[in-house]
Amino acid sequence: MIFVDAALRKPTPYTPIWMMRQAGRYLSEYRQTRAKAGGFLDLCQNVELATEVTLQPVEILDVDAAILFSDILVVPNAMGMELNFLAGEGPKFTQTIRTDEDIKKLDTQITSRLDYVYETLVSVRAKLPQDKALIGFCGSPWTLATYMIEGEGSKTYPHSKKMLYTQPALLHNLLQKLTKELEAYLERQINAGANAVMIFDSWAGALELESYLHFSWAYMKEIAQTLKSKYPHIPVILFPKGVGAYLEYLDGNFDVLGVDWGTPMSLAKEKLGAKYVLQGNLEPARLYDKEAMEKGVDEIVAVMGKTQGHIFNLGHGMIPDLPRENAIELVKMVKEKTKR
Repeated sequence: MIFVDAALRKPTPYTPIWMMRQAGRYLSEYRQTRAKAGGFLDLCQNVELATEVTLQPVEILDVDAAILFSDILVVPNAMGMELNFLAGEGPKFTQTIRTDEDIKKLDTQITSRLDYVYETLVSVRAKLPQDKALIGFCGSPWTLATYMIEGEGSKTYPHSKKMLYTQPALLHNLLQKLTKELEAYLERQINAGANAVMIFDSWAGALELESYLHFSWAYMKEIAQTLKSKYPHIPVILFPKGVGAYLEYLDGNFDVLGVDWGTPMSLAKEKLGAKYVLQGNLEPARLYDKEAMEKGVDEIVAVMGKTQGHIFNLGHGMIPDLPRENAIELVKMVKEKTKR
């Protein structure tokens, strides 16, 4: 598999490409399948339909990897937090985690409640061409904790940050609990057929350096270390969004660092390109215009070259109204421009 080879810094015929949120509303096929499912969580939990949407971008775009169709919040949901996805408002929990008692009430050893995730992975892997990789994923402990503490997405994280500075032991307690669940969850994903796993730290940029290393990166490192010690052949990808200024402080036993579009690829290469394979980082909005898209591709390829050590991706997820023909063109373009 070209994606796995690239993630482990082995020679590949071209730079592999896949896209975050490659299964999404910019594809009419996805919209049709989602309409069949009803709600967003219903789609995640329906093995047949989740398989369908996971495979759609591989069939339509010819990307080198499929990523499991799911959501990072299925984990807190399985821990007993009722989750709703409200149209135009995003995910919301009916309760929040603010006290030690709240944390004690969370269910643990919840991996069996997520059997639909592993069944989807088995189903996708059986239908996916052998040369295409299947990526499993989870959210980082810090990112999940913010949703659980705030009850929804946030721009300022008032309750999470208040807990961090006034009750750090309480926050660490929650993060440790999540870390154990996520380790078991990703291990089950690997055993179900995931060829690589990725940890999304969507709210990494919410924290100053010292707090970030202590309350987020340390736990991501711990999960990566646990997985790599058991499954050295499975690439582990870490994607901390918004921490371009902290690159030189990032270390650990993992294979691939996802680079967001706000971090210059040249900076990421200078700081970490010798230690980790870099993944990214085209600004998704460039896909609105073919000329802008090609210019962005050329700039990234000029930095990363055609050598080993790069997986092409966007610097964040696909935007719902991007033209599908440009997404198809992007995949062809990257493969053509990076042919060895």
